Amino acid sequence: MAFLDIAAVTKSFGAQGVLKDVNLSIERGEFVVFVGPSGCGKSTLLRIITGLETVTSGTISIEGEVMNDVEPARRGTAMVFQSYALYPHMTTFQNVSFSLRMAHRARDVIVDKVQKAAAILQLDKLLERKPGQLSGGQKQRVAIGRAIVREPRVFLFDEPLSNLDAELRVQMRAELMELHRRLGTTMIYVTHDQVEAMTLADKMVVMHAGRVQQAGKPLDLYDDPDNRFVAGFVGSPKMNFLPARVQSSGPNALGLAGVGGAGEATLPFTAPPGLAGPVEIGLRPERMRPLPPGAPPPPNSIVLEGQVTLVEELGSESYVHMVLADGTPVTLRAGRDETVEGPSLRVAADPRHALLFGPDGERIRSQGGSKR
Repeated sequence: MAFLDIAAVTKSFGAQGVLKDVNLSIERGEFVVFVGPSGCGKSTLLRIITGLETVTSGTISIEGEVMNDVEPARRGTAMVFQSYALYPHMTTFQNVSFSLRMAHRARDVIVDKVQKAAAILQLDKLLERKPGQLSGGQKQRVAIGRAIVREPRVFLFDEPLSNLDAELRVQMRAELMELHRRLGTTMIYVTHDQVEAMTLADKMVVMHAGRVQQAGKPLDLYDDPDNRFVAGFVGSPKMNFLPARVQSSGPNALGLAGVGGAGEATLPFTAPPGLAGPVEIGLRPERMRPLPPGAPPPPNSIVLEGQVTLVEELGSESYVHMVLADGTPVTLRAGRDETVEGPSLRVAADPRHALLFGPDGERIRSQGGSKR
């Protein structure tokens, strides 16, 4: 049995279903990130785990004990909110120690726990300051410190970095990873930022419309998505999707026509029986290369041509946005030494890196044992 089990959990507010048959196992000490667009149910699931919301059906278990009817204070969880939720009239010491004081813990125990948390979070010199005298990052550390002193079995973070500027978010991500390494406690983190999820998670859980779309290691979801939603959500810039139709099928060779409008391609792919009709090819931006004018494409490449609409210069690389003849948008990542000349551009991609999706959005996998 996993350390934390979420079994067949559904949640409705009246007639509105928010979570639909969610099943998930979380191991002790894992850093798990729930990620998905706004309204997908990730924060609701977090609140159900800690007891701030009740389930409509299903169970939440921690270390084999069903938590459905257990009060939040007795679940052994501690939550860090997006808004910090600090008392403005209290000092850092008073805010961090609040739960201990409410539990009437001994003064020496309170001091010891607060000092240890302050040392971990580099708050030693800020214990007498009030929230109005702290920066955003310092306030977030205080909120985390308030959770640490409770010594919970599970830390829960609800978009804790969304109020910080970009540079501080990067710094705080590194600090959270170090905190997890030092404490070794199970952490569950909610964010809508898939880059944040990729960098933090041991296990990433992608949610959409109240359902878990896929769960696993971040790079596994990036390289081997189960469906079009996961493929398009994980990765920045997102995966390109090219309409096509099946033209021929054989062992380790799938012929496609109408790629991006009029192109053709042959994928090293053994199709499942009966595959026919429209499909979509998925290609990551870094798997596509611009072709210099007049240069021949590499053998067997997928070749596309379109009009450049925007080039984002990022210094070490560029994101090139273009539109194909059929109106399909495409983004590729070009290195600094790769010349992009417009207004028209040809690009080539290795078909070995192409993924295939059906009209229902589900991944079509090769029958030859390849992940492709």
